[in-house]
Amino acid sequence: MPQDPTPELLTPAEMAQADSLAIAAGIPGPRLMEAAGRAVALATRRRFRAIRTLVLAGPGNNGGDGYVAARLLEAAGWPVSVAALAPPRPGSDAALAAARWRGPMAPFTAAEAARAGLVIDAVFGAGLARSVDGLVAEVLAAVRAPLLAIDTPSGLDGATGQVRGFAAQAALTVTFFRLKPGHLLLPGRGLCGETVLADIGLPASVLPAIGLRAWRNGPGLWRLPRPDANAHKYSRGHLTILAGGAMTGAGRLAAGAAHRAGAGLVTLRAPDAAAAMLYRTTEPGSLVTEEPVEALLGDERRHVWLIGPGLPPDAATRAAIAAVLAAGRSLVADAGALTACAGQPEALRGAAVLTPHAGEFARLFGPVGEDKPAAARRAAALTGAVVLLKGADTVIAAPDGRAILNHNAPPSLATGGTGDVLAGTIAALLAQGMPPFEAAAAGAWLQGEAARRHGPGLLAEDLITLLPGAAAATNGA
Repeated sequence: MPQDPTPELLTPAEMAQADSLAIAAGIPGPRLMEAAGRAVALATRRRFRAIRTLVLAGPGNNGGDGYVAARLLEAAGWPVSVAALAPPRPGSDAALAAARWRGPMAPFTAAEAARAGLVIDAVFGAGLARSVDGLVAEVLAAVRAPLLAIDTPSGLDGATGQVRGFAAQAALTVTFFRLKPGHLLLPGRGLCGETVLADIGLPASVLPAIGLRAWRNGPGLWRLPRPDANAHKYSRGHLTILAGGAMTGAGRLAAGAAHRAGAGLVTLRAPDAAAAMLYRTTEPGSLVTEEPVEALLGDERRHVWLIGPGLPPDAATRAAIAAVLAAGRSLVADAGALTACAGQPEALRGAAVLTPHAGEFARLFGPVGEDKPAAARRAAALTGAVVLLKGADTVIAAPDGRAILNHNAPPSLATGGTGDVLAGTIAALLAQGMPPFEAAAAGAWLQGEAARRHGPGLLAEDLITLLPGAAAATNGA
């Protein structure tokens, strides 16, 4: 699978910094605006037929891109008019672009928007400074035709993916240089429709000066462990899973995923004889024990632990977490382990990876709020652990502020047990020597790719057999 050449994600503020750095390096602003408008016009012609088109232009650079697109579409024979919310600031690049527009102007009204056969939203873009309401919301809400958004649909926060006031549904979004978090985070990802990333001549050399903190997930960001000719089961890592006795399926799913993800040895620690018997009869590839946690910690080869699948959130679970952390072992905390520490995130300080869904996160750290990456980063800084905040727009955050957004998870993953498979996969990658941040990102991507390969009707256990194929897809990345 080829590497993604543009994995970096830039907030609107960082994108503005990239523009400034490029201009300071000698690339004129009008040239960048002309290139952006040309990219919009090209995407419009590729996706839509020539039809009565209305460009809704704001007073800033987003509007300037719209004026350029209008001029180029008209030159190609399209019937285009521009409705301006307000004139650009005199002397700005947008004012220059507006001055070059010689076509018809239309009133910025809901009635005009409703009559158009195609609407290009060039009002605000990703860097809006206020919520979209009043006239702008009224006009955008009146659109009945397909809408093409420049940068993002106006009203969509490019940093968080949240709607500020109102945002219209786009059929197509054209953005430039690098995607923004809001293109991947929900609900923004859905509102953008198809997203086209266009090259407008901004050099990648500006990126180091920005201090990148976010990327979109993909095999180019990490490398899966590959056993060499001298590998043996202990060199591939020994994972110990503390699993429950009532919901034994969770532990079995985690163990199955860990085997398929490459762990050399997997031990299931059962809480009682009945659970141990079930594990022994259904998990022939796993070691099964009822030994106390303290005794198991005496084996230094048990360097990675997964606590939580099917476990009750009780005092015994909290004690096991404390013992594993005190012994300096790598801990993946999932499910019952997270709920056991509700309101006490300090109890997980020193863990390697935490894998909460939104509900577990809220019990541990408080509500996620509107800025999912910021919430995950705060939790990671507080605990010193990598936090994988699960969802269709999973965020993986490191304690140092780095974040990876995973967006390849299909809706079929919204079924019981997939979290156990994910936790087992991440723990197995840790056991084989991957750093926590990379292991969590790789686990999330592999699960999404495995689910994509299956299609509808997915069960959690299906993922286990599909993991090797998903891993093979990263060869060459």
